[in-house]
Amino acid sequence: MSPDPPRDSDAPPQERLEELRERIIAADDEIIRLIGERRDLVLEIGRIKEALGLPILDPAREARVVRRVAERSRALGVDEELTRDVIWRIISSARQAQSQRGSSHPPPSPAEPESEAEPESEPEV
Repeated sequence: MSPDPPRDSDAPPQERLEELRERIIAADDEIIRLIGERRDLVLEIGRIKEALGLPILDPAREARVVRRVAERSRALGVDEELTRDVIWRIISSARQAQSQRGSSHPPPSPAEPESEAEPESEPEV
């Protein structure tokens, strides 16, 4: 699955270990950047849907996104279950970010009954 073939399999083990660790750091940085980019896109979608008066939460769309990701994972030889777990976690985080962003009211105090609290809106992902 790696886009870069092994550079020098004859390199001393310690040198190869350091090279691989550096590549993991670069991959982690790219994953972090992409997660941030995806979150920004989701928040923008939420703003547009709010302006259009559309519901933020779209469970059918979320399910389609997860199915598409699972299909792509299989096609690319990546662990499908791991990918599903990651995408669901990203979706959950987007929902939380959108609900915090969409509420201009502070969260209810612990003594305030739930029924009086403003309902949370959830984003499409």
